[in-house]
Amino acid sequence: MLLLSREEIKKVVDMEEIIDATERAFEMVAENTVDIPLRTKIPAPDGEFLFMPSYAESMNAAALKVINIFPKNIDKGLVSAPAQVVLMDGSTGYVIALLDGNTVTQYRTGASSGVAFRHLARKDAKIGGLIGTGGQAATQLEAMLCACKNLEEVKVYDLNAERLNAFCSNMQKELAKYQVKITPAGSADEATVDADVFITMTPSPKPVFDGTKIKPGCTVSCVGTYEPNKHELDPALLPRTAKIYFDSTEAALAETGDLLIPIADGIITEADVTGNIGDVSLGKLVGRENDDEIIVYETVGVGAQDLCAAKVIYDKALAAGVGTNWE
Repeated sequence: MLLLSREEIKKVVDMEEIIDATERAFEMVAENTVDIPLRTKIPAPDGEFLFMPSYAESMNAAALKVINIFPKNIDKGLVSAPAQVVLMDGSTGYVIALLDGNTVTQYRTGASSGVAFRHLARKDAKIGGLIGTGGQAATQLEAMLCACKNLEEVKVYDLNAERLNAFCSNMQKELAKYQVKITPAGSADEATVDADVFITMTPSPKPVFDGTKIKPGCTVSCVGTYEPNKHELDPALLPRTAKIYFDSTEAALAETGDLLIPIADGIITEADVTGNIGDVSLGKLVGRENDDEIIVYETVGVGAQDLCAAKVIYDKALAAGVGTNWE
């Protein structure tokens, strides 16, 4: 079994490769060629245990991500969502790798937005917006820059001004190769109104931006919430939206308040849902048709992403001789 740490994972793959792997994951979801049961949740007094299994015969591999949500960990100086990904051989059932799950999650979740922008964003997108600077934000930002080659500036907003300024300063240095200006915004509106591509990455139970201020032609990726009682997406945006895509429509209809709450309130119906991003990648559904369409992408995360990301990381680590073998 190969053990792969955060540093080792970052050493062997880049964001473009993870976007490619994630796109393949979404194609398999659309083709129904991957088994991805809905995540299992086990409540605990201070949090919950989450288990996300997946198996693809075509890859001869299975994976299980264990990601546990314990918010009080922050007060203890610990990560609030510790995770590991177990990769298994599809022929023998043997565990072949154990990967740092936080790193895999950050990469593949960022790459989810990257896939959406690759297919749905305006090709001439110049301004990006991002709300939230938590643990997932850095890879979300990098995926945006990686997928949207003509970006000139990204405006970032967070309720914590100190954290916001530190994030923008750090990202300006770490992502310097993209030559994009990373600017702290003074309000959610400031991060929103000029954006051609826009990401929300918060655990907020209520909308974090004004949907009436999203401009025509914007592609919005909603990443932060997967719970039925939370919706960081402003429902006011949905009547203005031309298309609504998902990583998995089945999972989204079961899990995310960004969709379930507006449906319950009669703002939209299930008939307004366009479909899976994997079908756009496969050419079975049309993506953006003109520069004025507002398009929403909602991701709740599916196990196929972890499987495809873990497999490409494992293969590259083996080829490079990176990682620790545990006999």
